[in-house]
Amino acid sequence: MMPLLAAVLLVQQPAVGDTGAGRPCRVAVDSMGHYHETTNAAGDKVANGGGGVRAHCDGTSTTISADSFAHFAALGRLDLIGRVQIRDTGLALDSHLASYFLRDERLEAHNHVVAVNRLTGSKISGPNLTYWRAAKGIRDTVEMYATSRPTVEYLQGATSDSAVPEPYIIVADRIRFKGDDRTWAGGKVTVDRSDFASRSDSMMMDQTQGFGVLVGKPSVQGKGRVITGEAAKSYTLVGTRIELALQQRDVRGVKALGHGRATGADWTLTADTIQLIIADRLLQQTFAWGDSSRPHAVSALYTIQSDSMAIDSPGEVLTESRSFRHAFSTAKRDSTTPASQTDWITGDSLTAQFVQELDSMTNRPRSRLHIILARGSARALTHHPDPKDTTRTGPAINYSRGDRITVAMLRDRIDHVEVAGKADGVHLEPRPAIIADSLKRARPPATPATTP
Repeated sequence: MMPLLAAVLLVQQPAVGDTGAGRPCRVAVDSMGHYHETTNAAGDKVANGGGGVRAHCDGTSTTISADSFAHFAALGRLDLIGRVQIRDTGLALDSHLASYFLRDERLEAHNHVVAVNRLTGSKISGPNLTYWRAAKGIRDTVEMYATSRPTVEYLQGATSDSAVPEPYIIVADRIRFKGDDRTWAGGKVTVDRSDFASRSDSMMMDQTQGFGVLVGKPSVQGKGRVITGEAAKSYTLVGTRIELALQQRDVRGVKALGHGRATGADWTLTADTIQLIIADRLLQQTFAWGDSSRPHAVSALYTIQSDSMAIDSPGEVLTESRSFRHAFSTAKRDSTTPASQTDWITGDSLTAQFVQELDSMTNRPRSRLHIILARGSARALTHHPDPKDTTRTGPAINYSRGDRITVAMLRDRIDHVEVAGKADGVHLEPRPAIIADSLKRARPPATPATTP
């Protein structure tokens, strides 16, 4: 008799149910320890059941279980208490307490809440969760909202192989979901995965548009991918606003807008806008442009500045950089090169090509500048020391102009310079040391100043 009474009670109301179908669930109670009704001072009836409640939705695989329940008919509320488990077509939810508001199809879960999206595998856990189920005439899309710094394991979905994809771990003061593909987070938002991390005050991701945004002191760190025998390469990117390009729930591009700054292991790039293209968890290309802050790349030995810049690094291997409009580059032979002997080259565009060589110090591959080519109003100032000639006071100096200038490098040193198209210039050989000494000795001593 007690299970029958409970079934009659619940079947009259839509309960926690078939979110995928978007219709009320007709609950059938499978088992219950005890049942009783009470009437409060206002004459409203309250139904209570305990001793372990098990139920299911007729015609579906949705199941509901709890230690006990309380139904407040006047409020249109059903409370599930103790070891609450709800297994819906789209959601698996566990908590210690859940209140279901029948009139607006809303569930409020508290105390050790864990909810798993059964379609994507993503999971949210925290102290509380509000869940609005899809129901005809009320709302057409599932929504969820959690506060008090919940944790989300955000999966990118199924992959072609059998391996379980690695989730993004999202933590924030508050997180909101709409459907399976739209997410908002606010308050000290952190996103972490083995190859990616971000920090911001707020975040939005829309998988339907393949678009995400980070605002409030945003930063992104690319940790690369560990390859056997090599350390993972990393970079950081900051800006006023950072946009994410998303594909199949995975980050495929990152763009910093306003005061962009990208930093790698041995280089730094600043510009108004910096865009990074990512594939297979590795940085493949970098684009930079801007007006108030022109792209400016700096490394230990080289600098490049221009109106816009494109850098190719397939598999995080630097192969080529291209700079356009008012391009200017400087180079040093090594860290001890004085500023007066810094080489430079400029033109309407600059193309730098790199080759991979084994670093003798670290025994790891490194990109070494091989050729730099200037086109359009090209000019270059280069220094050519001769380590075999000890009679010279310094390196030879060459200043060249032409339509096109090519500087070929050999182990970080200039091998030769080619100038084409209306070529001219000046080449200055250093003064021999013996002549310099003679001139120094022949110079008359300075006459001391006298007071009249």
